[in-house]
Amino acid sequence: MTLVDSRPDTRPSPSSSTSKRRVNPTAVYVVKRLAQSVLTIFLTLTTVFVLIRLAPGDPAYALAGPLASTEDLAKIRVSMGLDKSVVAQYFIYLGDLLHLDLGTSYSFQAPALDVVLERLPYTITLALSAIILTILLAIPLGVWMARHADTRRELAANVLSIGGQSMPEFWSGLMLVTIFAVLLPILPAAGFTTWSALILPTVTIAILQIALISRLVRREMVAAMASPYATVARSRGVTERALTWRYAMRNSSVPVLTALGTRFAGMLNGVVVVEVVFAWPGVGSLVVRALETRDYPLIQATVLVTAALTILVQLIVDLCYPLLDPRVRLGKGSS
Repeated sequence: MTLVDSRPDTRPSPSSSTSKRRVNPTAVYVVKRLAQSVLTIFLTLTTVFVLIRLAPGDPAYALAGPLASTEDLAKIRVSMGLDKSVVAQYFIYLGDLLHLDLGTSYSFQAPALDVVLERLPYTITLALSAIILTILLAIPLGVWMARHADTRRELAANVLSIGGQSMPEFWSGLMLVTIFAVLLPILPAAGFTTWSALILPTVTIAILQIALISRLVRREMVAAMASPYATVARSRGVTERALTWRYAMRNSSVPVLTALGTRFAGMLNGVVVVEVVFAWPGVGSLVVRALETRDYPLIQATVLVTAALTILVQLIVDLCYPLLDPRVRLGKGSS
């Protein structure tokens, strides 16, 4: 007699297991983030569209000047499309946005997107130089402070970091200009005529960033060096140098990377105060001019470009997490 197993076959079929293996969690995560990013940009643009039209001020009056007549102001509003209702302007704006037409700048009389993209490389150059200087100085300083925590030698570094964190950027920028461009005229005070003009604004931005990041590195490293795995590593003969840079630094890298990405994204939005102090031809000074002239298309184009850059930087930072810490998994069920 042949025995027949009546239990249901619970083994997964080859086709189903193959389809499950084909699903890439990273790809799913990227797609979800991109969808969220599109929604975020849409809501941001909508909010800015409404707020700048609720703000006091008339773009036609800012363009024509105080001597313009009522008829001239009416003609300018018609040419700008401001004679229509806000709802009608909004739907026209969305229709043009689908074709990447962000309108013509009132003050530059050129496509607003082209004006922003022309200024964007200056802001990216300044942001990159500031974040590179921050990484080169803040991480070693934070590690040194962690290895000498609660000692007299760390006290001086703490005082300097707190002082750098407390100084406003406009004040530190003016002091650097006074010292290195007026008293010791060795560096340009404003503009971007030579590469040496990049030094003062870069240092001005980096002072605050170095103070913030170094204290974060110090805090994370102190916690990592006091953890149980550090004690076990010391008992097995691991040197302090290897323990610091190979183990503790790697376990502290995720929050440090998050902070660096956040600060870098903020720089890409335009360091308004620094760019104004040093007459830097970047996005920040462009925003100030757009707000002064009530240049609606230019403001909206600036917001679109900077928001897209911010989201891109945050996405890249998220994708770097698994490379630094294999315990981090992107997508559903991430830790």
